[in-house]
Amino acid sequence: MTAEPHGPRAVAPFLTPPEKTPRAIRAALLPEEVGDFDREFRSVMAEATETLDLTVVTAFIERWWRVAWSSGDAYGHRAMLDQADRLSRGQHVPTRSWAEVKARLGL
Repeated sequence: MTAEPHGPRAVAPFLTPPEKTPRAIRAALLPEEVGDFDREFRSVMAEATETLDLTVVTAFIERWWRVAWSSGDAYGHRAMLDQADRLSRGQHVPTRSWAEVKARLGL
């Protein structure tokens, strides 16, 4: 019998997620992402104020929390952003199969 990982560590055992608060998320972001976070935060807060609906705020926090969590590995996060940018421009990007990724992670 083996112990199965559970919770956030099962997803990324090498990164600790930030708290799900705007302050903690902002503090965990890379410097180049803070401006986008601040602009979007002001926008969703204004929308929530006008509509009295916090759905946009909770979606914003969830989305940026994932970005902040990924930013815990600055090199890997920037490499992922570069790969995504190259893919979106139609450039060839070497990839690994899901089976290979799982094997490398010991999953």
